[in-house]
Formats: sequence, C-alpha cells, structure tokens
Amino acid sequence: MTKCLVIGACGQLGIELTAGLRAKYGHTQVIASDIHPAKEGTQNGPFEVLDAMDFGAIKRVVEKHEVNVIYHLAAILSAKGEANPIMAWDLNMTSLLNVLNLAKDNNDIQIFWPSSIAVFGSLTPKDATPQNCVMNPNTVYGISKLAGERWCEYYNEKYGVDVRSVRYPGLIGYKTLPGGGTTDYAVDIFYKVLQGETYECFLEKDCYLPMMYMDDAVKATIDIMEADKTSIKIRSSYNLAAISFSPTELYNEIKKQLSEAEISYNPDFRQAIADSWPNSIADDEARKDWGWEHSFDLPKMVSEIIQGLSKQLGNNLSYNK
Repeated sequence: MTKCLVIGACGQLGIELTAGLRAKYGHTQVIASDIHPAKEGTQNGPFEVLDAMDFGAIKRVVEKHEVNVIYHLAAILSAKGEANPIMAWDLNMTSLLNVLNLAKDNNDIQIFWPSSIAVFGSLTPKDATPQNCVMNPNTVYGISKLAGERWCEYYNEKYGVDVRSVRYPGLIGYKTLPGGGTTDYAVDIFYKVLQGETYECFLEKDCYLPMMYMDDAVKATIDIMEADKTSIKIRSSYNLAAISFSPTELYNEIKKQLSEAEISYNPDFRQAIADSWPNSIADDEARKDWGWEHSFDLPKMVSEIIQGLSKQLGNNLSYNK
C-alpha cells in the first residue's frame, strides 16, 4: 500500500501535489510536512512540522507513519537563492542527501525529487532543448539542481535507490502565492489584473520560457512515480515540457478573456536568469518511456486560472465571452 510523505507541502507545488495524492490514495495515506505549520490545503490529513535539514527528524516521521514514498520538494528557488546563495546551496543539497541516504538504508523507499530548467545555461541550445546537452547554470539554484541530478543518478547506480525526477519548466497555478522563482511573473500577473491593477512585468515582453499549468505538473509527478520501474531509463532527471510563451503572448490571451487587464514592462535582475534558460524543451524520452502528455494549452490554462482565481479572490470583474 502506498504511504506518501510530502516534504515542502506548504509550497506552491506542494499544496497541489498533496491534494492530488490524497485524492488518489486517500487522505490518511499522505503525510504533509513543512518547516511551517499547516496551511489551508494541507489540513485535511496528517501533517508534521519537519525540518528537511534534520536527517533524524525525517527518519522518525518516515518510521512513525511507515512511509514508502517520499516527495521531496523543499528548496530555495532561483530568485530568492541569488539573495542568499550559501543558504540556498546548503538547504537544496543537504535536504536531498538526507532523503537519498534514508532510501539507501531502506530500499523499500521510493524518492521523487524535482529538478528544473534552471540546470541549463547560456551554452545550452535555446530551442527544443534536448535531454542531453551542455549545461552551465548561472544561478545557485541551477547549480544545486545540476549537482542534485548527479547525486540522484549516483545513488541509483551505486546503491539501487529508486529515485525519479523531472526537470520542471515554469509552473503556473493560482491556489497559492508564488515562491520566488524567475517564472513567477506568469502567476503574479493574474493576481494583479484580477484586482484591477496594472501588472509591472519583471521580464522583457518577448522573453520566451517553457511553462506548465500546475494540474499537468501534478499529473506528471504522479505518473512518473507510478510507472513501472523498468520503464524509467533516466535516473538523473527527465526533460518535461508543455507550452512555451512570452509575457506578451500571455497578456494578449488574458486580454481576450479579461478586457480590463493592463501590463507594463520593467525588467530587473531576473531577466539575466531567464536569458540563460531555454525557449522550449524537447521531452521525447518522457513521452516514450512513461507515457507523459500534457493537457493544458495557453487558452485553456488562462481560462482556468481566471475563473478559479476570480472566485478565490471574490472578484466581480467581467469576462469577455
């Protein structure tokens, strides 16, 4: 029987993944955990306050709940990581090694760890970035993710740890506030325009980046963990793709559905980070090995977020039909 622990369950992805796992396996089968107290969305099942840097604490929670699947999401993201690179490195690396070492000592435990398009860099092919290519990340977040991929592959080869990973593109959802990433503009803009404010974008209007709606990200995460062990050919991290667009294209789609929306552009330090990342991703291996396919294109995603977030904010702005 699957018994899951989600580390970092109060984050943007964590809240939605926890909900998806509980819908699939049952509320009592999924233990949410975070260094912060439970948030709305994690309170309808077991919750543990847990420091991902504390190996002993993780082990105690795993043993207490008889956990056999760990989703390790705790991390400091790209933009926040640049403000405190040593802290970001310490958290991102130590917490990963904690769960890998726990699984090394108990091979019945399966690990999911997310990588990111931040592993790529200025020397990486920009369009349809392949699974295997030059990687020269220019942020501590990207450096930690690239190192993490190597650790995951190492622990699988040396110790037989069943660790699985995907390189997430920018993730877009509306149920929680964004967590300090370079692609957060694609979340921030909805909050601003639905409250009648002009959104000031921190990236250039024609900056293309790979993106994914949160429902697709949750689906991909569960799908790779449920795939037969023999079908997982890549133990570093799989490229994962859905849609690519620029801030202007996102704004134009929002404008079709919400005529009041306004935007301005004032690029900041995050533009240099975005410039080092791909425009689009080739994810043939994920589609071939474990059947990945996305469901949300840009219009469908925008419609879903506007309707859902409008209700969440109690907003009465009109929609174009």
